[in-house]
Amino acid sequence: MPANRILVGALGDPRSIGSLSPAQWSSLIQEARSANLLGSLAERLDQAGIDAEPRAKRHLDGARQLGARQRQSVLWEIHRLQIALGSLQVPIVLLKGAAYVISDQLVARGRLFGDIDILVPRESLGDVESRLMLNGWVTAKSSAYDQQYYRKWMHELPPMVHIHRATVLDVHHNILPLTARSTPDSGKIIARSTVCAISGLDAIRIPSREDLVIHSMTHLVHEGELHNGLRDLYDIDGMLRSFSVDPSFWVRLTNFSVTNDLASHVLFGLTLVQMVFSTPVPAQVLAELSANSGHATPSGWLKVIYAKALPADRAEGATTIASIARSFIYVRAHAMRMPVHMLARHLLFKAWMRMSATSSEQNQQSQ
Repeated sequence: MPANRILVGALGDPRSIGSLSPAQWSSLIQEARSANLLGSLAERLDQAGIDAEPRAKRHLDGARQLGARQRQSVLWEIHRLQIALGSLQVPIVLLKGAAYVISDQLVARGRLFGDIDILVPRESLGDVESRLMLNGWVTAKSSAYDQQYYRKWMHELPPMVHIHRATVLDVHHNILPLTARSTPDSGKIIARSTVCAISGLDAIRIPSREDLVIHSMTHLVHEGELHNGLRDLYDIDGMLRSFSVDPSFWVRLTNFSVTNDLASHVLFGLTLVQMVFSTPVPAQVLAELSANSGHATPSGWLKVIYAKALPADRAEGATTIASIARSFIYVRAHAMRMPVHMLARHLLFKAWMRMSATSSEQNQQSQ
């Protein structure tokens, strides 16, 4: 059985891997690591009382320890954000991984991630950026083109890196670029957010459960590089199963998606998570989203392309078909972000920049 199918099965039902051979355990560990899901897999197996093969167990135990350390690091960084930005009296809404950790979601256990994402009102961007710079964060994009690209067209500032801790911070003012086809209102997300329950973090807010899911699906559908695609689907599956214990959750999810111009993204996100993890989703939810998304259902060929691009046994190397599928998704994601003429200009410029950088490196090596 391919390693990616074993991984998906193990995350869904840990008992399904009780009879793996040592070679299969090795492939599973490699695939989980390449999908950035090793810590999550370790937590799932521990919760189910599944004993891994001894060599695999060492990797799983290490991933759990790393996840615990990263959780502490994230909490520390969030306290640093409170110190840096608290006096502004501006809502600082955590997104994705940091929000899962601070609100103690099940999917946060063992989850590894590389940066912290926050959402702030657009009118507060200048003050927020200034305070962050005074507290040690600097921009990670130095070229004039990148600075203009982010500040004029995107939904976030150029990524910021702390000069001492090297932590990466993405400061958003919306969840989609200003040039995207869909135009969500970030003010609605901020208004629905709630103050963090941890003492001393009164400036830090958490999105509603529905917005946590909607943002994760929107990010996945708009993401051009799917190196964390399977991990994001696992997050979505876990949240849907947990949050839907409340029957009114589906009503709010549908309503928030439709009224924030994100029905088509959420519909496709639900389709993908059903396809990979067999996540239970009420048929009425899919029907209502379909009726408000401009088309009946996500096209069959698009689902096939994602099926090829998402897992694709990355531990064993991507196949030609998988590489083609990922290239298509990369271009499609950019086309969703901006008009065709702007996309063509942007991709051509970035290609020229890469060629120039490669040529420069080769010249330096030859000297």
